[in-house]
This record gives sequence, structure tokens and C-alpha cells, in this order.
Amino acid sequence: MANKKIGMLHLRQLLRLYTSGVSKLQISKQLGVSRNTVKKYIHLYHEHQFTFDELQALNDEDFDDLFGASSSDVRHQDTVHKQLESFFPYFSKELKRVGVTRYLLWEEYIDKHPSGYSYSRFCFHYRTWCKRVNPSMHIDHKAGDKMFVDYTGKKLQVINKETGEVKDVEVFVSVLGASGMTFVEATYTQTKEDFLSSLTKTLHYYGGVPAAIVTDNLRTAVKKSHKYEPIITDSLLDFASHYSTTILPTRAYHPKDKALVENAVRIVYTRIFAPLRKTQFFSLEELNNAIHLLLEQHNKAPLQRKKYSREDIFLEVEKPALSPLPSLMYQLKYTTRATVHKTSHVYLNKDKHYYSVPFSYIGKKVNIIFNKNTVEIYFEQRRIAFHNRVLLKYGYTTIKEHMPSSHQLMTEWNPSRFLSWGRSIGESCEKYIEKILEKKQHPEQSYKTCLDILTLSKKTENQRLDNACKRAIDYERYNLAIIKSILERGLDNLSNCIVLK
Repeated sequence: MANKKIGMLHLRQLLRLYTSGVSKLQISKQLGVSRNTVKKYIHLYHEHQFTFDELQALNDEDFDDLFGASSSDVRHQDTVHKQLESFFPYFSKELKRVGVTRYLLWEEYIDKHPSGYSYSRFCFHYRTWCKRVNPSMHIDHKAGDKMFVDYTGKKLQVINKETGEVKDVEVFVSVLGASGMTFVEATYTQTKEDFLSSLTKTLHYYGGVPAAIVTDNLRTAVKKSHKYEPIITDSLLDFASHYSTTILPTRAYHPKDKALVENAVRIVYTRIFAPLRKTQFFSLEELNNAIHLLLEQHNKAPLQRKKYSREDIFLEVEKPALSPLPSLMYQLKYTTRATVHKTSHVYLNKDKHYYSVPFSYIGKKVNIIFNKNTVEIYFEQRRIAFHNRVLLKYGYTTIKEHMPSSHQLMTEWNPSRFLSWGRSIGESCEKYIEKILEKKQHPEQSYKTCLDILTLSKKTENQRLDNACKRAIDYERYNLAIIKSILERGLDNLSNCIVLK
């Protein structure tokens, strides 16, 4: 009875018992077949890589194709099957094109071989071939649809030339779903800056944008995980908006969501980590140059049991399906909150600089979004001001139209005008104005103080105001309040020696 062929009912029962944990010896006794026969069918079960539930769904004819002979006989025993299997690499590539279906490819096949397999058996044999050729990547991803990104668990190292310190660096990996075209880059961290920089470089490496980017639940990508509606970080949403794509975080505890990139990571360990294991690198740039050379070899290498490479599929099928890149490369943006001052300006703390907004927003809370070159100010999702970024501490960047009419006059003032006005009143007044301009940190604050003091000349004689400025200089106090106090108390008479406390 050794290796005797058994009926379909007995075979299904054999596999049910085996997948339920029954030993081969017990199966042999229960079904009345030899242990070698049991071993033969269990071996075929593992070789075909179908689950028991999938096998149960097959009809007897398909079941017999799988287990009626050895796997080698199944693949090669008749000309029809060999003809069909010769088409599978072509089918695999064509299925990545948008709109191409298995039924459409079956129609092409049957046109060339009218006596070939029916559609159901065609699909069955194609699934069997996919599982055998690449068991971890049997999903047919459409060209230009998804890009998967992740970081490797293991790290590479960079050595500090001066100290000899060995620093671990992160390794970013991305892979396009349809072609498997891969991008790899080493970065010092997984922070927002490095993550978005790697994403940007990835898209420009591919020369186009996929419809969606599938990320793991990284802190730099997801604010709050959720099975159905995860909350994406503002910076990543801004990146997606710039490139007109969608962010799809993987579900927690669903490894199949990121199976493609995890398989890519395993290949990166073999194709990149292993060849570099004995090489020392003294800069991140040096390491990335070495990675790039190995990456090119990986993308150009023929796929197992196929006559084409990842790069071939990418250039022929996937790149034309990617959306075009925007004219400008993405720049990382930062966000902060601020209140609009009474001067119609907001203060950007990072630069210690003031930017104007329309005066109707005085007292309102606004969002300031800025990057390397620009500053944008938003109120309730609506942009109300745009400026070029200015790295001048305590400076003011003002659009005249933002100011109310009374403040617009103030924007026309400058230090030389105040000094000239002070000189027309007296030498001490000019000197006092000069001291105020020197001591005040913010120009507009200085201008307001100067204006308030100089306009006192409209209410009092120039000589009295000049004397008051001289007395205030002696006190080393430079503000409007001291000038008013001196004038109100008659202390501008220089013969009076009372000292203010």
C-alpha cells in the first residue's frame, strides 16, 4: 500500500486530521493507509502552500490536479500546462497595469490556445504558480497605486573620525507596490525632519508620485493609532498635500498590511547590509554613496524565475502611471501659535522677528506656518498674511495695507526723522531721542516713545521741553512718564535741584 493513490474523500479527511494536529501514525491507522502514503500527501500539502480552508473550497477536479500526482508531474506532464505556465511571467507584469484583469489575460491566452484551460482552472494554476514563485508577494498591486515605507530593525554604523565613536544610524526603506522598485537611505534619526526628507528624496528618486503612501505607525507619521481612522501628523499631511497624495497608515497587529516592505527589508539585509558589514564609513554621505551603488545593482538584478528586473517593470509599467512631481521640492514646515499684537504684528519666537497681519485680526489667536524661505499666517484655516522669512532679530516686516490709518503714518517714520525733529527743539532733546533709539529693543516701541515725547512740543514751549530732556538725561531715565512728570512739577527749571526718586 506504500504511496498508493487514495480517493478524494479520504484525502480531504487526511488533510483535515493533519491540520487538526493528529499524528501521522494515528492518521494511518484511522484511514487504513500506509504511513508513507500519509507522508507523501502531507509533503505535497506543504509544497503547494495552500491553507486547508483554501483546499476545501476547491472542486474535486482541481483537488486531483494538486494531489493526483507529484508536483513535478503536475507542472510538466502535459503540453497544455507548460504552454500556460510559459505565459505566467508576462501575466504577472501585465496585471500591474491599471485596468488589466485576469479575465482579460485569459481571453488573450485562449485566443492563442483555443483548447486551453477554462477561466476557473486558469486562475487556479496562476495562483499556484504565484505561491510557488513568490509566496510572500502574491497580491497584484496596480502600477502607481501604493508606495510602502518603513525603517529596518537593524542599523548601520558611522564612525566619528576625530573621536573614534561608533554611531548607529537608521535605515529608511521604500518600495513601490507594482514593480518592487526600492529606495534605501541612511539617516541619523527617525525624527520628523529626517523622515520627511527621506520621503521627499524617495519621490524624486522615482521621478513621480504614487496615489498613496503606506506607512507603519511611526510617531513622525501618526499622532494617534486607530483601526479605522488613525490621526496623521500635521507635517505629514502637509507633505501629502504638497505632492497630492494620500497617507495610509497600516493597522496595528496586521502584518499583511506591510508585508511588501517587510520583505523588501529582508532583501536589503542580504543585498546591502551583508556586503557592507566589513566596511567602515566615516560620514553619512560616504555610507549613502555605498548604499546607492548596491541599491542600483539590486533594482537591476533579474527577479527569481523571471526574465526581467524591478527596474524593467518600473520603467515599462509603473513610472508612466505615477503622477508628476510638483515644480518645487517640498520644504519642511513648522507651526506655532501667536496672538496678534495691538501693533498689527505677530511675533515669531524662533527668529525673534515681527510680521504684520491685517489690523482687523488684532487680539486674535493665529497659526504661523513657516519654512526656510516663507512665513504664512492663518486664522481659522484661512491664510491672512504671507511674508518672505527675514532672519533679523527684533526687526519688523510690515505690509503697509495691513496697518490701520493711524498706524500707517507710523510706518513712515525712521530714526533720522525723529533726530531731526528733536534737533529742531533743542540740543538736549536731540540727545534724549538718540538715547531712546539706542536703548529700546523694538523699533516700533522706540518710535512710539519718541513720537509721544516730541508731540509734547505742541502743548509746551520748545525751551521747556529741551530743559526737561536735559534733566531726564541727568536722571538717566528715558521714557515719556519722566518727561511729563518733570514738566508737570516745573522741574524743567534747571536751577531747581530736586532729584526724583
